[in-house]
Amino acid sequence: MAGKKKPTKIVKLQITAWQANPAPPIGTALGPTGIQIADFCKQFNDKTKDKMGTVLPTIIHIYEDRSFDFTTKEPPMTYLIKQELGLKSGSKESHKDKVGHLTTEQVEKIASAKMPDLSANDMEAAGRIVAGSARSMGITTDVPKAA
Repeated sequence: MAGKKKPTKIVKLQITAWQANPAPPIGTALGPTGIQIADFCKQFNDKTKDKMGTVLPTIIHIYEDRSFDFTTKEPPMTYLIKQELGLKSGSKESHKDKVGHLTTEQVEKIASAKMPDLSANDMEAAGRIVAGSARSMGITTDVPKAA
């Protein structure tokens, strides 16, 4: 970490773990900031090699002296749901066409994986967040809608 310096710019990207390279969109987003893009890519790839192929939301803090640090979050909810069901995409018309079903166990598995990034107080609330995301993708769940 860069101590108590204030970032001059914050860049948010979704990058596939262990596949960062200076090409767009990373190069396009980071080029104007003046940081060494190759250094960022190397550090990101080193940090994420254990999650190879997973899409990770990444927040990059860039400081006045062109130094940087970054944090990665858990994969997006839609990514986790599609992975769990083996889907390429959600439904084009989620209210009409259903493309899959998540059991309570699958919802809990996704909720526990995403829990660090959720604003839920407990697992039940996290499960309802997962179920809501799934419904918006045209996926049914065993989780009842919140009253």
